[in-house]
Amino acid sequence: MNLVVDGRQAYAYTGGKVFDPDLPCLVLVHGALNDHGVWNLLARWFAHHGHAVLAVDLPGHGRSAGPALRSVEAMAAWLLAVLDAAGVQRAALAGHSMGSLVALAAAAQAPARATRLAMLGTAYPMQVSPALLQAARDDPLRAIDRVVAYSHGTLAAKPSFPGPGSWLRGGSRALMRRVLQAQGDAHLFHTDFVACDAYAGAEAAATRLACPVHLVLGRADQMTLPKAAAGLATLLRAQVHHVHAGHQLMAEAPDAVLAALRLALA
Repeated sequence: MNLVVDGRQAYAYTGGKVFDPDLPCLVLVHGALNDHGVWNLLARWFAHHGHAVLAVDLPGHGRSAGPALRSVEAMAAWLLAVLDAAGVQRAALAGHSMGSLVALAAAAQAPARATRLAMLGTAYPMQVSPALLQAARDDPLRAIDRVVAYSHGTLAAKPSFPGPGSWLRGGSRALMRRVLQAQGDAHLFHTDFVACDAYAGAEAAATRLACPVHLVLGRADQMTLPKAAAGLATLLRAQVHHVHAGHQLMAEAPDAVLAALRLALA
């Protein structure tokens, strides 16, 4: 589904269904150097079970025109503009990693518009090591390889989604390389990481939220350590769900993540 936001093309995957703004809406926000594809299973399930789904490509990622936005707050404002463009008044917001901060900031910027908030693979502060920031700036392909290694908790996940024989690490690496190269922005990974590292708005956001909050965390997550989300859970009075996975929990534990998100939206 193509929309126009701030005069530029914005893309959202609708889960294989024609988008109906009158249905309960679920917005899915990807993480750094990813696109809507990380949500395929979840987007399709909710779209075929009574929801209108918008799995967005953030500006400069996937099919949404650039330039990439440089702060979590700017991405959150863009996300609310996507709702306006799609004719949606209220929606549940779910985000992974960087996208979880974007969803949080959007829910705080417009509390009356967020019905639920689900933050997957999250932490606060979402600090990025100086070495990884430098690699993302100077040698993004090497940074991708590092992140892929850190983001998966197993060499071989149980066959489920996308199916037997799928190479999760290879698929993740290929996606990140494609997103990096698609719009010719060699600094996209660094831009995303800097936005994560700089975000300091969770305390202020907590005072404005008006919806239930759920955290979905991978027990083997090495990118956003579960212990780094403990303070966030307390701050947001969130219900916490743990799954046996690393940072790419939607791919490694699809059934458990779907079950947790269904509970969050119930």
